[in-house]
Amino acid sequence: MSTPTSDQRCPCTSGDVFGACCGPVLASGSAPTAVRLMRSRFTAFAIADEGHLLRTWHPSTRPERLDLDRGTRWMRLDILDHNDGGPFDDQGVVEFEAFYRDDEGRGALRERSRFVRENRVWLYVDGVVRADSA
Repeated sequence: MSTPTSDQRCPCTSGDVFGACCGPVLASGSAPTAVRLMRSRFTAFAIADEGHLLRTWHPSTRPERLDLDRGTRWMRLDILDHNDGGPFDDQGVVEFEAFYRDDEGRGALRERSRFVRENRVWLYVDGVVRADSA
């Protein structure tokens, strides 16, 4: 998938347009909440924006590079739960389920992700894939 135009629906399936949703976060690398960062990271996976994924990954757990599977098409993101992660918090947890399609068919990834806010910037730390994910 290519980068949407500002007036196209955002890949994170929030229902908003890209220019008012993940577009500004991808451009700046900064999100006001952990949930917004999670949405922008899903969008980055959907459009293969490796730079955003690496920029928003905490240095303590960030890989040197990513090898995104170009054959995987990320279809939908559901935010299932979140704890803290607001504009005045320093940490947060977001549980999500991301649906995809690849050469083997449809699938889903369910993860409980940890985020921290340092110098007013939210960063992804790590996540635990839930056993009940497809």
